[in-house]
Amino acid sequence: MKLLSAFTSYYHRMAIGLERWLEPFALLALRLLAARVFLMSGLSKWDGFLQFDANKYELFMYEFFCPDPVRPGALLLCNPETLEYTEGGLGIWLAETMAVTAGVVEVFLPLLLILGLLTRFAAFGLLGMTLFIQLAVYPDWAHFWNPAAWWAGVLLLLLARGPGVLSLDRVVKLDR
Repeated sequence: MKLLSAFTSYYHRMAIGLERWLEPFALLALRLLAARVFLMSGLSKWDGFLQFDANKYELFMYEFFCPDPVRPGALLLCNPETLEYTEGGLGIWLAETMAVTAGVVEVFLPLLLILGLLTRFAAFGLLGMTLFIQLAVYPDWAHFWNPAAWWAGVLLLLLARGPGVLSLDRVVKLDR
């Protein structure tokens, strides 16, 4: 019994030490990993400063929101029978608006994660994007398990634990 008590005590001390020394680097690594995924996607949507890549409109219109073949359960912004958009219609406007919005959000929120500034806000926004992608664009389990589940897991951990000590949130006292 004494051996078990000594082991338990040692294990608890080890856990406290690991938490104190390893957690700041682990949270920083998770922030950087999540930021990289979304930032690379966001940067690919721009041709330069404030110059949106017009080819991305086609990606959003025909790959994401009017795919051929139609993905069951996916959000379709075109006519599902003809796979065509109405010229000047709401579907085109929505697809183009979502493309630009994604391009802005996928750059802005990852930069916040990198800095560790408003980290929980940024993680929440990117988790919302992840859920939208999963539920509206690729509503199948294969996509969920890889990569959406990984993104969601990292972002949920950042929401729960915060940015860690190696963050601007800590410096400006937004996180304890």
